[in-house]
Amino acid sequence: MNVLRPVLSGTTVLVTAQRRADELSGALQRRGAEVTTASALGVESHLDEAGLLAATRELVADPPDVLVVTTGIGFRGWLDTAEASGLGHDLVEALAQTRIVARGPKARGALQAAGLVPDWVAESETSAEIVQLLLTEGVDGLHVAVQHHGAGDDGIEKALQGGGAVTTTLVVYRWGPPPDPEAVERSVVSATAGGYDAVVFTSAPGASAWLEVVERHDGLDALRALVAAGRLTLAAVGPVTAEPLVSRGFEPLVPERYRLGALVRELIVHLGEDAAAIALPDGQLRLHATTATLDHQPLPVSPSGLAVLRLLAERPGTVCSREQLLAVLPGESTDPHTAEMAVARLREAIGRSAVLTVVKRGYRLAVQEHP
Repeated sequence: MNVLRPVLSGTTVLVTAQRRADELSGALQRRGAEVTTASALGVESHLDEAGLLAATRELVADPPDVLVVTTGIGFRGWLDTAEASGLGHDLVEALAQTRIVARGPKARGALQAAGLVPDWVAESETSAEIVQLLLTEGVDGLHVAVQHHGAGDDGIEKALQGGGAVTTTLVVYRWGPPPDPEAVERSVVSATAGGYDAVVFTSAPGASAWLEVVERHDGLDALRALVAAGRLTLAAVGPVTAEPLVSRGFEPLVPERYRLGALVRELIVHLGEDAAAIALPDGQLRLHATTATLDHQPLPVSPSGLAVLRLLAERPGTVCSREQLLAVLPGESTDPHTAEMAVARLREAIGRSAVLTVVKRGYRLAVQEHP
């Protein structure tokens, strides 16, 4: 039996998605991460289902020349609606006669799962690339059906109609307000206070919505400081999703292949094995948002102990005075005994040999010297 190593133990990850949130969260939890879900947007499914079914019947009877599929979830939702009404098989048969253009790999994957092969895929995942292709080839007199993504029509149909096409609108879902607005507010407060190791985004509208709450809390500078210090990773499933982050000056983690599985693997490597570690006598020490680990095993470090440990780890092996320790501890104590007690409790949590006393100077981590 293959047991996954808990290399994400001690890490805390915020998932801002609603779609496939359980799948994403489960994959990270299996590697030991503590995951919080706060969907920045909701998905309103099957708007005007009667109208969608009427359009589906028309397309089954008279298949379009071109079908534009903008999202995987939208196409799956369309098929689900059709199947529930007994039209699923007929719809797939009709679309097999149609030239299909997909917006990105997720849309392609949904088509392939239904046994359909797209004629062309916009690898940039942008609607503009689809419009450019079709208008360059010419659409005058063609019937083009367009399955819209959650933000609604982004100009595809208007542009194609301007080129002479007749279009059919297919709206399967639309972005709506978050299912738990208070959870989103709490997630922003926690993130800007350094409560997460990573915040994960799976859609551009979701990223924009979450960042708008951050801006409302005047938290962008705090996020930038955490990212710059290496204490927070912002991760996006692809460049389209990353754009709202990039436009605000962030450089998010983006996998080479724009898939959810690739994003999970990237996070496992980035937050796990590749995370900065300090070699101590008893193992590899890693600092996370809310705790520390030794060889990926969480240590019972208090918030005060973690603050001291962060200071000692800023320059491993460098001596920190009692005054420096007091400056990072809660409260405003100037009593050296307070610093001594904090170090004593820290030693109990991470091992007595991990923190050395330097007589009349202070304390330092017992960093292992490399030969």
